[in-house]
Amino acid sequence: MLHSAVLNVMIKAAHRAGRSLKRDLGEVEQLQVSLKGPANFVTAADRRAEEIVYEELAKARPDYGFLGEEGGAREGSDKTHRWIVDPLDGTTNFLHGIPHFAVSIALERNGTIVAGLVYNPANDDLFVAERGKGAFFNDQRIRVAGRQRLSEAIVACGLPHYGRGDLALGLSEIAVAQRHFAGLRRFGAATLDLAWVAAGRYDAYWERDLSPWDMAAGILLVREAGGFVSDLDGQDAILTKGHIAAGNETMHRELLKLIKQAGKNAIKEATTEASAP
Repeated sequence: MLHSAVLNVMIKAAHRAGRSLKRDLGEVEQLQVSLKGPANFVTAADRRAEEIVYEELAKARPDYGFLGEEGGAREGSDKTHRWIVDPLDGTTNFLHGIPHFAVSIALERNGTIVAGLVYNPANDDLFVAERGKGAFFNDQRIRVAGRQRLSEAIVACGLPHYGRGDLALGLSEIAVAQRHFAGLRRFGAATLDLAWVAAGRYDAYWERDLSPWDMAAGILLVREAGGFVSDLDGQDAILTKGHIAAGNETMHRELLKLIKQAGKNAIKEATTEASAP
């Protein structure tokens, strides 16, 4: 399949970083048996992958800005273009030798995502999209799922943790979703969650407290696959607010309604607890 020059640059960078991560995954699996564990090794693998991606992208487009999870923001002389990169999404999975992780690369032009890529080196799954050109999985066109009944839908989500974010709100959202959807899934890599919505594997997805590199490429994948993506208030401030909802038109709309209801439930519960003797 023919890709644009910029997407070919992104694919080359992802494949090169992916080869490094795949080798490192083999080492992680050996380190699991050690007492110290592979945490330090994985941190180094993450940073190495980002430098590989940066090196490849900078070679082809030296003037573009760069925002990476590990290295932060690097200014470019071209202020209209910026790469947004997560070199290893699903770090905890990778740390445990679970082959569900990804390299994610997005290109932002004047504040709009115009190209996106999500690549899982463990199984060679490659999802790509360019604005106005559709979304593809391993060169096959993909579309969001067409299901309309919530009772038949499988939905991906984040899981709240003690000490991180609003635990009561997170639990309220999950409780509401469990009452309406056929099942919830949590696989631990936001970039792949969005790619799987684009490919019709999941019917919808929502999560809070994410970073731009977790979502940038996936936003374009879902939209180019015919889906709808917004922040949890139904607006387009996804990258600044750090929360997201995605699905086909029906699933996206109904998911936002459920999230709103869950928020009201959480406030009501907190008020009741506060007024209790």
